[in-house]
Amino acid sequence: MKFRTFTTLLVLLSLNGVAQAEKQMIDYFLPMEPQGPLVSEGIWGDPNVLPRDIKNGLEDSTLEKWCYWDGAIVKADDARYHMYASCWAQTNSHSTGWKVESKAMHAVADNPIGPYKHIGGLTWPHWQNGKGGNVIGLRMHDGRYAMVTSEITEGEVFVSDSPDGPFLLLGKIEVDLNGFDPGLARYGENNKGAVKNGTVGCMANVQILLRPDGRYMIVPRSTAIMISENGILGPYKIMSKPVYKDMPEVQKTNMEDPSIWYSGGMYHMTINYHLDNITHHLTSEDGIHDWTYRGIAFRNDVDFFKYTDGTVNHWPIVQRMTVFVEDGHPTHFLFSVIDSSKGEDGPNDKNGSKIVMVPFDGEAFDRDMQNIVAAEKAAEKGNK
Repeated sequence: MKFRTFTTLLVLLSLNGVAQAEKQMIDYFLPMEPQGPLVSEGIWGDPNVLPRDIKNGLEDSTLEKWCYWDGAIVKADDARYHMYASCWAQTNSHSTGWKVESKAMHAVADNPIGPYKHIGGLTWPHWQNGKGGNVIGLRMHDGRYAMVTSEITEGEVFVSDSPDGPFLLLGKIEVDLNGFDPGLARYGENNKGAVKNGTVGCMANVQILLRPDGRYMIVPRSTAIMISENGILGPYKIMSKPVYKDMPEVQKTNMEDPSIWYSGGMYHMTINYHLDNITHHLTSEDGIHDWTYRGIAFRNDVDFFKYTDGTVNHWPIVQRMTVFVEDGHPTHFLFSVIDSSKGEDGPNDKNGSKIVMVPFDGEAFDRDMQNIVAAEKAAEKGNK
């Protein structure tokens, strides 16, 4: 493994002849353009998240019915943006909501930042009463739409010919341990202890990427790389141990919520240290080997959720960071947020959760990353 931070080097970018300090991923996030007036009255939330744009992302602003969590976006052939996520009735506490009562849902917007409208009820009410956790959506290599659930389920995939469903159960993700610890892929019920084989137990924090080489790639909670040659259900062969295991910059416990994407000719991963709401950024040229530490993707001790007029929201809990890529570049990131601590978000109160969309300058990010990698290769060649 290689470990370099964006702040440890000054590189001469010979491609444009300008000396630049390497930037971290967090430097490419942009202020949020309000989709409506910033609101303080008649909505839920502690003062730290007021006023806010209730049309940004997905939320039930009056908490009449739902709290939202997880999520990933797919742009469909109808030119609309479809968010596939999790929800639970606000009559539950956050703890009971995500662990017991979380359901898979679908929302639609005309632009990636929102507002997203919750469409219909549950996306698979015929299966375990709509149960779903860590829900994401994606477009498969064959053009069909897929939704994936894990964490509180075993790791199931539902598919549809239409982004609006109906979504029918295709099957459960299969794992080829390939000599690795089964706990890298599957966990015991409610993630309490690794199981003894790769056929039972829950997967968690599952992110599936359609690789440009036609294969499917999973990064679960452990960040072990898993590759399928045979379609979205696998079997996924475990290819590595946790990719950050030898990186001194990354904590070795309490890591979760990896996100994965391909842009600028390389694979990117973010991984969250949830105790401090700090998310790290890693890259690899082939998505399997030689993951390199690239610095901070997100941290919650700065004025991160900022609007174009300067207003800032401070969300105490920020998790489940996922990416939306359009036209080859990451353009927005999704964040699941709560206005209080998880323990303070109780049933039938004025605390809640939603999904916030933050724009991102992906074109500049990919260009600069390409220059940095080119400079590193030139330096390595010169040192030989």
